[in-house]
Amino acid sequence: MANSAGQADDPSAWAPPADDFPVLPRRQIIITMGGVLLALFLAALDQTIVGTAMPRIIADLGEFDKFTWVTTAYLVTSTAIIPVAGKLSDIYGRKIFFIGGAAIFIIGSILAGISQSMNQLILFRALQGVGGGILFANAFIAVGDLFPPADRGKYLGFIAATFGIASIVGPVVGGFITDALSWHWVFLINVPIGVPIMLLFVKFFPNIKSTVKERHIDFFGIALLVVGVSTLVLGLSWGGSSFPWSSPQVIAMVVVAALCTITFIFWEQRARNPVMPLGVYKNPIVAVSVFAVFFSGFGMFAGSVFVPLYFQGVLGESPTSTGSILTPMMMGTVVGASLAGQLMARFGGHYKYVSLIGLAILGAGLFLSSQMDIDTNRGMAILNIILMGFGLGMSLPTYSLAVQNAVPHNQLGVVTSAVQFMRSIGGTVGLAVLGTVMAARFAANVAEELEPQATTALTPDLIADISRNPRVLVDSEALTALENTLTESGANGMDIAQQIVHTLREVLTSALSDVFLVTLGVTIIAIIITLFLKEIPLRTSNAVTEPEETPTQDVAAHVAD
Repeated sequence: MANSAGQADDPSAWAPPADDFPVLPRRQIIITMGGVLLALFLAALDQTIVGTAMPRIIADLGEFDKFTWVTTAYLVTSTAIIPVAGKLSDIYGRKIFFIGGAAIFIIGSILAGISQSMNQLILFRALQGVGGGILFANAFIAVGDLFPPADRGKYLGFIAATFGIASIVGPVVGGFITDALSWHWVFLINVPIGVPIMLLFVKFFPNIKSTVKERHIDFFGIALLVVGVSTLVLGLSWGGSSFPWSSPQVIAMVVVAALCTITFIFWEQRARNPVMPLGVYKNPIVAVSVFAVFFSGFGMFAGSVFVPLYFQGVLGESPTSTGSILTPMMMGTVVGASLAGQLMARFGGHYKYVSLIGLAILGAGLFLSSQMDIDTNRGMAILNIILMGFGLGMSLPTYSLAVQNAVPHNQLGVVTSAVQFMRSIGGTVGLAVLGTVMAARFAANVAEELEPQATTALTPDLIADISRNPRVLVDSEALTALENTLTESGANGMDIAQQIVHTLREVLTSALSDVFLVTLGVTIIAIIITLFLKEIPLRTSNAVTEPEETPTQDVAAHVAD
């Protein structure tokens, strides 16, 4: 135990006992959890700080069809690394991965900040995602290391609330930096934040030694996982935007992803020390949770990615103003996550009902958001996105608590990272699908909705360019250039340009409405799946089975009892 004076001063001497949790002094808990929350804040901040800067990035670098890829690249690599980091941290301990994850994230931030093209930015965002995924995975697992399930609800709520706080700070800071300096600094700002956090882990984070004896690394399984996830998201992102769905490029990506998935399942059943042991999915609570998390993950980025585009592109708000407008939504996430954690801690869990309430509120917010148009009252729009944030916040900590409570401690890293992996997969696939829906709907409707006067004044190439990248909605210089082009052709440039802007706003509103409706449909699927989630009392120790039972008994059988 770590409650003796010597061990409290030297946390690196502590190793997890077989049947209980460490009893750390209050100071050690504060430092440890403070480091965990700060690391999570670092990774979460960069998901949301980019949202309000994206319209300006597109205006600078172009390539509107790659709008979602700046976020998707981050999600692809962070998703693929989560189960890998979870498994390896079970073997080598959490500390080294917290430090390494922070270092990779900082390097990726520097490179992203000096990017000169969209392809460079996407590449370095992918590097950032590796570091961010490592930090995400270990943040949730660390709570399982230090606290029994009966106490984890509030700490998982704190973690989800930290994500929400980063979401609040991110859009505001991102908008301010974009307006005052440039979009490059939304990435470079991570350096002065990240370096002190990394040093905090080096000096203070307890080096909890692993009790795992099997240290063989499943390199082939890791490779299959990374390639499978990457090709799946790439194919979904290309389909309908960069290439037709029936194109060889999209089909090839989907086929490779399918082959990798089939091979991965076959390999993991026979691997010596699988990176993702498939046996844990025999537990019905784990199985239901990961499927529900996958579908609920679709709603994770509907707010942070597409809502800023609505306020800037449709309502004409500035990046700074959009950041301020998004603050209530993110505050809703913080309040929802904190409330969910407190409810589960104070009233014996009930993670199923907390999840259902959160998803229902999220669904209501999505439906109301799908009804917004260019004439929507600003206050009503803010209320809609507050509902989205609150519902999402309530659902975030619940499934992690459910799976951690259902398995023994030696499977903690595996099931916790599985939940985060499936949530990220859902968010990544959802973002790719929703981005494709938005881009395809927008491009298809622009030519149809333009007024005849505007169609006559514009060249086919210029119409195609506007359909791919409506930068005139977010960039005053692009709007002025369009007016000058129309004037030089003999038309009334200013009037026609305003007609075009009005049409583009209507088309963008329609495309975003489809995005929110698709997300609502998937959220309803998550609600239906969660109805089958079984609740069991929260444990106060590591032991899942009764003392007289053997440790090799099937956890699912115990849960069924």
